Formats: sequence, C-alpha cells, structure tokens
Amino acid sequence: MSERLSKLLLGPLLLLQGLYTRRVTPRLPEASGARQGLAGNGARLRLLIVGDSAIAGVGAATQDEALSGQLVARLAEGFQVSWQLWAQTGLDSQGLLELLDSQDAQPFDVAVLGIGVNDVTSSLGADQWLIRQQRLLGVLKDKFAVQQLVISPLPPMHLFPALPQPLRWYLGNRARRFNQHLATLIAAQPSCSLLTLSLAPEAGMMAADGFHPGPVIYSLWAEHAARAITGQRHTDKNPGVEHV
Repeated sequence: MSERLSKLLLGPLLLLQGLYTRRVTPRLPEASGARQGLAGNGARLRLLIVGDSAIAGVGAATQDEALSGQLVARLAEGFQVSWQLWAQTGLDSQGLLELLDSQDAQPFDVAVLGIGVNDVTSSLGADQWLIRQQRLLGVLKDKFAVQQLVISPLPPMHLFPALPQPLRWYLGNRARRFNQHLATLIAAQPSCSLLTLSLAPEAGMMAADGFHPGPVIYSLWAEHAARAITGQRHTDKNPGVEHV
C-alpha cells in the first residue's frame, strides 16, 4: 500500500494515534555530562557529533553511557580526540541546519550525523527530506571543513514498542523509504559512509519510553561508528590496503 493511499484510508486513525502516543509517552531528559572535551593519546582527531535526541543521549543517564561518551572512549584508544557534541531533543533536519548556522565556523576531521526521526513523524516528503540531507552534508563540509562524514541511518521504527499499530507500520515504512533515498545519496558522496548496523530494539535494550536507545544500543552504535572512522583513517594512511 502506497503512503498516499495509507494516509487516505488511515489518516484520521494515524492522527489520533500520534496525538495519543505523544501524550502518554514519558519524556526522558537528555543525558547529563560534558558535551566537549579532550581524551586519549596519539594522532589528533577533531570530532563533531551532531543530531537529535538520540545523539543527545536520551535514554542514557550520562553522556558516558550515551553515543558520544562511548564513541570517544573507543577512539581515544588510538587517537587524541578533541570532540564536541551539538544535539538537541526535538530537532528535525531543518532545525539541525539552523543549529549549524548558529555555530561559529571551525574545522573538524570527522563528523558523526544522526537525524531524521522527527522528519519521519512529520508530513515532510522523502524528496524534500533528501534535499535537506544534501544541505546538511554541504554545510558540514564547507563551513566546518569536515573530511569524513559518518551517517547514521534511521532506526527501525516498525519495531518501536512505544508506537501502536498501524502507526508503527506506517512510520516504519516511511523510515525505510527515507533510508533507501539516503543510501543512494551517500553512495554518490565522497568521504561519506552510511552505517549499516541495525539497531533493532530487543528486550531490555530500549529506553523506558520505548522510543529511544538504551546504553546497550548506544554501545553497539558507538562500536560501528568507531570502526568506520578508524578504518577510513587507516585506509587514508595506507591507500593500497582495502578494508572490509
């Protein structure tokens, strides 16, 4: 069933379920703790982590348990990591563009980007969303001189326990379609990689709200992101070596 037909047949129900879900879902705080710092020894790595509530660590008590802390800890094993976290609950792609616009220009070697869930839950079309992703990549490369971009896919929203059916099915289909468009975009972008991990929410791995990751998922996310970053940087130093 197409998205247009789904909205035509199920529109009133989807709207009511969306309003109900917003009302009953617990609003968890962003993870506490530092949002910038210096860690580790070795070659210098300037890291920027940007995105929405998941990037901000909602679902973890502290940034050490969230994506930023776990990613920095892994990278600090081989690099001196100078890092910053720019993330905020409620941001969609346009909101993130505005956040980046408000920041002073400064160079980063690597940026990890995670955005889109709030676009999926809105009425934004996939084509318009893709335009905003292109703009985000351009801003990160042009304004912040990012050399390597690591992009996180949208999570499997069709498995989110906080979402009732058929809203879960509908948003899951939108997320999958957005990811398909995103994969096509990233494949044509130099120095960009799309993480292929599936952050499927299993029992005990989600936050209490049934919508955000818990520390276990953040750990898996950080592991895959760190692998993508270190693998690319090793390849840059040894261009004749191929890494899988």
